[in-house]
Parts: sequence; structure tokens; C-alpha cells
Amino acid sequence: MALDQYQEEEEGMSFLDHLAALRWHIPRAVSAVLVFSVAAFIAKDFVFGILILGPSKVDFLTYLLLCEVGNYLGVTALCIDDLPFTIQSRQMTGQFSMHMTSSFVVGIIAAFPYLFWEVWRFISPGLYSKEKNAARGAVFFVSFLFLSGASFGYYILSPLSINFLANYQLDPSITNEFDITSYVSTLSMLVLASAIMFQLPVVVFFLSMSGLVTSGMLKAYRKHSIVVILVLSAVITPPDVISQLLIAMPIVVLYEVGIGIAKRLEKKRALKEAELGTKNVDE
Repeated sequence: MALDQYQEEEEGMSFLDHLAALRWHIPRAVSAVLVFSVAAFIAKDFVFGILILGPSKVDFLTYLLLCEVGNYLGVTALCIDDLPFTIQSRQMTGQFSMHMTSSFVVGIIAAFPYLFWEVWRFISPGLYSKEKNAARGAVFFVSFLFLSGASFGYYILSPLSINFLANYQLDPSITNEFDITSYVSTLSMLVLASAIMFQLPVVVFFLSMSGLVTSGMLKAYRKHSIVVILVLSAVITPPDVISQLLIAMPIVVLYEVGIGIAKRLEKKRALKEAELGTKNVDE
């Protein structure tokens, strides 16, 4: 086993070969981001009028669904009839700079599956064959979780946060007039943070593969983790139980998925060790 691993190292790419490969991966990845960014820049009416400014309007999909749920449950408070704030641009270059910045962020999110594919193509030659087999489908799962997290942040986290902040008032004489930079930055942060947060099962997978995390360890700290998740949910969401549960539940589910992944890897590792032990005894 050690001999095969040594041969793989000898037959693998040298450091200069990796640098040469990186020289081609980077331009392709940058080109993909630029293509999607330019497309987002051109499609200004859709990107801004519908996508970015969507959560600031009462006819946004999430608000309409919440109202239907509220009508079904008899909870009229879930219906959002007004978002009492206006969005302003207080700098001469404010709208243009936000147009550029938001187009770039949209380009990164849209191009992420291709970006990670390029990263994986660069990393995979340096992995052993058993590591490649264990990480099969990494591009699909990482991309799926990233886009799922971004969708969760956009359709769930952002509308709830914007609704809370828009209706939060210290005194009736104070009106909410948000700057376009503040609005776009908050929306981008919520979407990207959620997308990264959804990578928890992938992180657990690689940590478990390296032996740094075990299912027993995750189970032992489950209660502590749930408390931390609830606290974070309370901090980043409006102060009501429904919103906090909507945020906390997916993270708890991802944590449990991580435990299942770690347990599965441990079983596979134990079976391989048992097979190797049997072979050594027979020899």
C-alpha cells in the first residue's frame, strides 16, 4: 500500500507542472466571472429591478407566501403590507459604482460552479487515487450546496432581515432612508454568508477524511452546537420565534447530515482496516 502511494507521488506532477497548469486555470476562471458580470451589467433592469430590489417590495415571492400561510393559520401579522423605507443614492457615483459592484457579485455567484470545477481540476492531480474516489462528485455537491445556500439567503434570510430592519423604529419622527450601498452590501452579505454556511457538510467530510473530526465528537458537542446556532439565528433575524426557527432548522439539519457523513466514512475506514488485517493474517 505504501509502495503504491510512493509510486503515485513519483509519477505525479512536479511543482513547476502545477504552476504551469495554474497559469491556464486562472484565466479561464476569471473569464467566466467576467462573462457573467458583463451579462449582469447589461441586464440592468432584471438584475436591479427584479433581483436585487425584489426583497424591498411587498410583492416579493416570500412575502406573498408568508401572507398565504398567515391567512391559512389565521395569523394576520405574517402579511406584510408595507415596507416603510426608501433607498437613496447620496453620492454622485453611487448608482454607477453599485451597478459595477453588484454585477461582479452576481457574476461570482453565477460562475461559482465553473470556478470550483477549475479549482478541482487544479487540485485533483495532487490527490491519491483513493482520495479521488472518496471525493467523487465534489464539484456537484459543493455547487449544489452553494447555490442552495444562496437561494436560502435570498428568499428566506434577506426578506426577513429587511422587513425587520425596515420596521424597526426608535422614534416615530425618525424615517428610514437607506443608502443604496448599505442595502446592496447587506443583501450581498446575507446571500454569500448563507451560501458559505451551507458548505458545512463538505467541511465535515474533508475533516473526517483527514481524521480531525469524528461522529462521536460531533454528537458530544451537538447540544452546544444547537445553542450556538440558536444564538446566531437570534442575532441575524428579527426577534420572533418563527423567523429564528426558519434560520436555525436548516443549519441543524446540515449539522446532522455532517454527523451522518462522518459516521459513514468511519464505517468505510473500519471495513478497509479489517480487510487489510485479514490479508496480513492470511499471509
